[in-house]
Amino acid sequence: MAEYNFKEIEKKWQQYWKEHKSYHADNDSTKPKFYALDMFPYPSGAGLHVGHPLGYIASDIVSRYKKLNGYNVLHPMGFDAFGLPAEQYAIQTGQHPAITTEQNIKRYKDQLQNIGFSFDWDREVQTCDPKFYKWTQWIFMQLFNSFYNQKTDKAESVDLLVKEFEKKGNKNVHAKCDDDTPSFSAEDWKGYNEQEQQSMLLKYRLAFLANTTVNWCPALGTVLSNDEVKDGFSERGGHPVVRKNMMQWMMRISAYAERLLQGLETIDWSEPIKEMQRNWIGKSIGAQFHFALENHDDTIEVFTTRLDTVYGVTYLALAPEHELVEKIVTDGQREEVMKYAEVASNRSERERMTEVKNITGAFTGAYAIHPFSGEKIPVWVADYVLAGYGTGAVMAVPSGDQRDYDFAKHFDLPITVINDAMVIDEKADPTWEGKIINSGFMDGLSPKDAIKSGVEELEKLGIGSGKINYRMRDAIFTRQRYWGEPLPVYFKDGIPYLMEESELPLVLPEVDKYLPTEDGEPPLARAENWTTAQGDAIEKSTMPGWAGSSWYFFRYMDAHNEEEFASKKALDYWQNVDLYIGGSEHATGHLLYSRFWTKFLKDIGLVEVEEPFKKLINQGMIQGVSSFVYRIKNTNQYVSYNLKDQYDASPLHVDISIVKNDILDLEAFKKSQPDRVNAEFILEEGKYICGSEVEKMSKSKYNVVNPDDIIERYGADTLRLYEMFLGPLEQFKPWNTNGIDGVFKFLRRFWNLFHNTNDQFEVSDADPSKEELKVLHKTLKKIKEDIEHYSFNTTVSEFMICTNELTSLKCNKRQVLEPLVIGLAPYAPHIAEELWNKLGHEESITKATFPEYDEQYLVESEHEYPVSINGKMRAKMNFPLDMPKEDIEKQVLASEIVQKWLEGKAPKKVIVVPNKIVNVVV
Repeated sequence: MAEYNFKEIEKKWQQYWKEHKSYHADNDSTKPKFYALDMFPYPSGAGLHVGHPLGYIASDIVSRYKKLNGYNVLHPMGFDAFGLPAEQYAIQTGQHPAITTEQNIKRYKDQLQNIGFSFDWDREVQTCDPKFYKWTQWIFMQLFNSFYNQKTDKAESVDLLVKEFEKKGNKNVHAKCDDDTPSFSAEDWKGYNEQEQQSMLLKYRLAFLANTTVNWCPALGTVLSNDEVKDGFSERGGHPVVRKNMMQWMMRISAYAERLLQGLETIDWSEPIKEMQRNWIGKSIGAQFHFALENHDDTIEVFTTRLDTVYGVTYLALAPEHELVEKIVTDGQREEVMKYAEVASNRSERERMTEVKNITGAFTGAYAIHPFSGEKIPVWVADYVLAGYGTGAVMAVPSGDQRDYDFAKHFDLPITVINDAMVIDEKADPTWEGKIINSGFMDGLSPKDAIKSGVEELEKLGIGSGKINYRMRDAIFTRQRYWGEPLPVYFKDGIPYLMEESELPLVLPEVDKYLPTEDGEPPLARAENWTTAQGDAIEKSTMPGWAGSSWYFFRYMDAHNEEEFASKKALDYWQNVDLYIGGSEHATGHLLYSRFWTKFLKDIGLVEVEEPFKKLINQGMIQGVSSFVYRIKNTNQYVSYNLKDQYDASPLHVDISIVKNDILDLEAFKKSQPDRVNAEFILEEGKYICGSEVEKMSKSKYNVVNPDDIIERYGADTLRLYEMFLGPLEQFKPWNTNGIDGVFKFLRRFWNLFHNTNDQFEVSDADPSKEELKVLHKTLKKIKEDIEHYSFNTTVSEFMICTNELTSLKCNKRQVLEPLVIGLAPYAPHIAEELWNKLGHEESITKATFPEYDEQYLVESEHEYPVSINGKMRAKMNFPLDMPKEDIEKQVLASEIVQKWLEGKAPKKVIVVPNKIVNVVV
């Protein structure tokens, strides 16, 4: 058998690609462009496991295929290198996060290069590199200097705003701004001092300071995003998290809500991801109006999409954080309400939205007046109401909303049914004895007309109007951490000002510790002389993790430009990403923020595109297969899987490296931990059988498979093919190392097509047979169609079938094998390069042209007929598709095998079904 020396082959070609810059993308090309991008990884100390490269392999296959089809392909890679894990490690060890990050990046790059990706490493970016984050800081400055003009529906320079203020004040300004922005005249503006003018501008800027409720983790000394909090504790470290009001930098993403919503209709993303973004943006068309309060000058403002149900309101509910709670609560209720409000407001919004069965609330003692009926309505505090959505107050209609109904039933509040009809079926309750009323002046109208009539009535009364609301809130843009981009801002008299562009990048300073100060200030407060040359304090918080990832895809287009974030020439050529592959967990974070920043950059004339990613594919997760041993309670005895129910035994994860085919290596197990040295085992037929379960691959479950180990044993091409072979790209699938051997054997069989039994390369220049050409063109068609439909697993199966068929045909024809090598190259580039070279080509296979399939070889010219005698299939015979029935019958009866079964008897009947079957009745 010919030897397939994958180790030697793969190192050879990886070195060749590096030396020859085989994957260099040219900004000056006249070729059509294709930009394939992977969500760049955070480089952790653990390195890659086999689940991580799944999406990278898919994008690499497409990139290589596009290159073979004449495209100039940009396929870059970089590292999302700022973040909490490196900082926490620095706190524990005292080692600068830059050092560990650099080490982790090197490990990742080594692993990625060993898998043979077609990355253009000359374009690598690292978000923690000052040469990169200089431009993140620069984009922040553009946001700070911009406001959202609702007349033109785009971002514009704050300078235009100032000119308008100087001429007419803000009475004619239609801009997205803070809700508490007052009206002022030109004279008022001119009378403001510098501090007052800058404070007013902050209410309009797209990057602004505001007092907002955040997830504060005292133990980590920082604000956490919703994604970093689980059940009231930090995902990293499990520390308690509280809700707290803090002054934070914000991004006015809410200004782009409608454009973000409409843009979803123009991109090729999966419907579930689009729907997640639609829900996050949360557009609602309705009415906003005021309820007067009994014995109070204040009013409660509510927003509703169902004004037609206003006569069914039986109570109002305020969010625990609502500013009116403390003002309207009566003395008798104060202690209970304030205690409840404090506890409830410390729960995350995610918990409050999802825990629908945990009904809590407190009565304020205050009453509102129904604007139409004049009735008194009790005002409650309820944690199912969120301060950040709508007005932070709800007009509760228990007969029309499930949560209002559940709350009313829990606290025995009245339920008023409009027009004898419960809106929600599940509220139908035979024991219900509530009040049935009509809908006042809206009675008899359709919901749509009733809402319209209600809005007109609100406007007449001067208490409200129609309004469109969005659930999406402005994004918090600061973290009280060290390891992040410094904000290029200094403070003078408490007012923020931008640094000069010439001072960028503002580089992270050295600090003695990476912890907050004793006074609770962020770690940057530990830096010496963290001030401007004039002695003004520089902002001590840093940017969040999503800052660099919101625009990195543009930097790849012109990664080393020191004059601008990317040149117009590069931006005009590459435009945006054609194929983006990454995890669905980023649906409402990174992907939404990237779309926001792209729209902003278009508004100010820096890019030509509205959307950053044309097509998005979310790869599924490769799961681990965990192994378990079963320890008998209060002993050091372990019982085998099938005997465990006979004992009081608990499952424990065990390292999968010491388990083979579910059988535990007992000696290795004893050596794995000190307390296992004297372990005893209850075996089955002399073996310890482990249990198994499919779970997420992680170190804590001891089920991580390292790609380095797979590559060492089977090679990178086998790893690449096997990851695709596991199943459809978008699906979750378990890793099973036992199945990889079949893929490895396929590559050896493919290699052997080119070699004789003496391990000599031997390819024939003879013309291929019709059957051989059929195998070739069937395979080429399948490769093309599958890659263009991102269905990679079925191509691997097709390669295997093709190789088996050519092996059976003993085919070693150049005209068949050479096109197949090109077809295999996107999937298994190393073996393809080696065989291409052996076929006599001096240039890399990356410069080849993908072969076209020819339909003429796929047209069937004959049919294989099953031949049955008295209903039992006895033979198979091939006949041309156009052969007359009479001729088929003659040839069937003349065949030796049919004559054998006839035993000299004349058939009673011969039935020929064209292109189906022949049945001989004796």
